[in-house]
Amino acid sequence: MIKIALYGKGGIGKSTCTSNLAAAFASLGKKVIQIGCDPKADSTINLLSGTPALPVMNYLAEHDDEPSSIEEISKIGYKGILCIETGGPTPGLGCAGRGIISTFTLLEELNVFKKFAPDVVLYDVLGDVVCGGFAAPIREGYAEDVIIVTSGEKMALYAANNIYNAVKNFEDRSYAKVRGLILNRRNVEEEEKKVKAFAQEKGLEILADIPRSKEITLCEDKGMTVIEGAFESESARCFYELAQRLIREKENE
Repeated sequence: MIKIALYGKGGIGKSTCTSNLAAAFASLGKKVIQIGCDPKADSTINLLSGTPALPVMNYLAEHDDEPSSIEEISKIGYKGILCIETGGPTPGLGCAGRGIISTFTLLEELNVFKKFAPDVVLYDVLGDVVCGGFAAPIREGYAEDVIIVTSGEKMALYAANNIYNAVKNFEDRSYAKVRGLILNRRNVEEEEKKVKAFAQEKGLEILADIPRSKEITLCEDKGMTVIEGAFESESARCFYELAQRLIREKENE
């Protein structure tokens, strides 16, 4: 099973990259779960035709009993992708990290991974926080690899460095390891040079180079990924190639 957590600076395009990668895997015939680990609960919206899934934390707040089936806290999206959003508390009134932990505990109790039997699980994790509940996706066997999404912008690379160091500090606890980078371009000056220098310094690969593209924006305005709405675009090709690469590498382990 391919199990990947995507981290990066807030607003860098993690949800875009995660949902397009999920759609690419699904289009290649893989059974996919995408779990959004963010109080905004918008990670999977472009796999659901623009209609958000009910966040797990909202369900728990609205019901006296815990859900008895995964169907109560998930939606089936593009090409059968199981879409789950952890959600979180009202801003200022609780800890989003605890929401992630509560959701993961619930998923275990419902035997979601065993019952759904996915080939791929993708975790889209809030911002550049790798502590407490936000570290849940990379511990206890959930994700095996971390992919950091970055651009060549100073603060994006600063966040990427923090994430890299945090994950490295967890290595002795058998947590997930950093697999590489996705360059999600912002067309800043010398962007490729800056990201390549960072990757070389950390001994990482740039796994995909996603162009800044109007197709992504146009498709998201329609509530879909480029895999669904612009499958012949350069952006879609990049996500397909990344999915194919990750499949090959898993098969060759």
